[in-house]
Amino acid sequence: MQEQIDRFLANKENRANTVAAYHNDLSQFYAYVRDRRREGVPSTWRDISTDDLIDYVLDLKQREYAVASVARKIAAVKSFFHYLMDVQVISSDPSVLIDSPHVKKVPPQIMDQAVIDRLLAAPAQASHPKALRDRALLELLYATGMRVSEIAALNVADVNLNDSAVACEHDNRHPRAVRLNERAVSALADYLANGRQRLASKIEREEALFINHRGQRLTRQGLWLIVKSYADQLGIKVDVTPHILRHSSAMHRLASGEADVQEVQHALGHASRATTLIYADLAARQAADRMDENQ
Repeated sequence: MQEQIDRFLANKENRANTVAAYHNDLSQFYAYVRDRRREGVPSTWRDISTDDLIDYVLDLKQREYAVASVARKIAAVKSFFHYLMDVQVISSDPSVLIDSPHVKKVPPQIMDQAVIDRLLAAPAQASHPKALRDRALLELLYATGMRVSEIAALNVADVNLNDSAVACEHDNRHPRAVRLNERAVSALADYLANGRQRLASKIEREEALFINHRGQRLTRQGLWLIVKSYADQLGIKVDVTPHILRHSSAMHRLASGEADVQEVQHALGHASRATTLIYADLAARQAADRMDENQ
């Protein structure tokens, strides 16, 4: 039975993070039906019934999993049984009658422009190599709205300062060139010219754009900690993360007229325009609120 889960995951073309989530959720489901199923250990996936799935969902709720987590786990199970139908391992799908719980959509958290400006200005108070790197990192995060995993994967060769663009190809089936504003270009140029080579003694073979003091590629966690450290230094009370900078970049660019929905969709790498329109709606509401305040 585990082999069929492995085959299912091997056929997935999603991002690595998505496949990892599927792996964890399906491994948890398999452990449940193997160790805790009322009818005993199943010999094949054909033995699994709708009642087994109902029991599993009830078990998740009794263990107080968040609604969003339960919905994700159910989606993984339903996708897996759909696959088993396609490859004719099972003749009927026991998950058809299982509904996912409704997940209330929470609007993306947006930081005030004044707070963003303070955060971006913080590394510029110093001129040592680490500060030059951090300034370039923060400016790039906010200017592009790229995912932290995409920025961590950037190589020096991906940056084209002459064209004011960066090539984003990490873990994405739709590679794209993302435009840079003047502040990001200036910060990256300063870092590449005066910071990166001085940051570590041995980086001869390291292609990564952002490196640590050992000359190794910064990890996603390392990038997150850099953002958090500057927020803590400034006493910013809101939870500042790279993903909130991504949200803020999208909304602020749309609100200021710096970019339209299509440009922001391209920069963020959204497959669906509807996802980007969430930020356009927030920008419109913000503009309406300002008009109400001025009347």
